Amino acid sequence: MVTKQWLTEDEREAWVALTGLLIKLPTALDAAMAKAAGLTYFEYLVLAMLAEEGDGRLRMSILAERTNGSLSRLSHVVRRLEKQDLVRREGAPEDRRATNAILTGSGRHLVEQAAPAHARYVRDIVIDGTSASDLSSLARVGQGILDRLEESAG
Repeated sequence: MVTKQWLTEDEREAWVALTGLLIKLPTALDAAMAKAAGLTYFEYLVLAMLAEEGDGRLRMSILAERTNGSLSRLSHVVRRLEKQDLVRREGAPEDRRATNAILTGSGRHLVEQAAPAHARYVRDIVIDGTSASDLSSLARVGQGILDRLEESAG
C-alpha cells in the first residue's frame, strides 16, 4: 500500500490556517489577559478552572487535564500564583500522594474581575465571526485533535 507523502491543496490550506492559529492565538490571548488582569492566559485558565469548582479546589492532576497543560507546567504556574496569594496548595486528605490547588479569596476576586474582559475578547475574536454550525464543527474538530493527541501520548 502506498501512503500519501504530500498534503493535498485542501489539506495544506487547512493545515496552514491551523498552524497560523496555533502561533498567533496564544500570543493574542496572553496580551489580552495581561491587559485585563496582569496574568498570562494559562494563569487565568488555572484560576478559572478552580473558580468553576464550588469550593475552588481541584487535584493538581485533574487541573492539568482541564487546562490541557502538563503537570510540570502547571506546578510552575501554581507556584507563581501562590507567590501572589491567588492560589495555595495542600495535600489531598483522601490521598497523601496527591496535592490540591485551592483558589484563595484574592484569586477568586481577580478571576471574577478578569472574566468579562476574557469573554468579550473570545466573542470578538472567535464567536462573533463564526456561524453556529461552524462553531459546532470547530468544537468537534478541536476535541477530535485533542483526543488523538492524548491517545498518542498515552
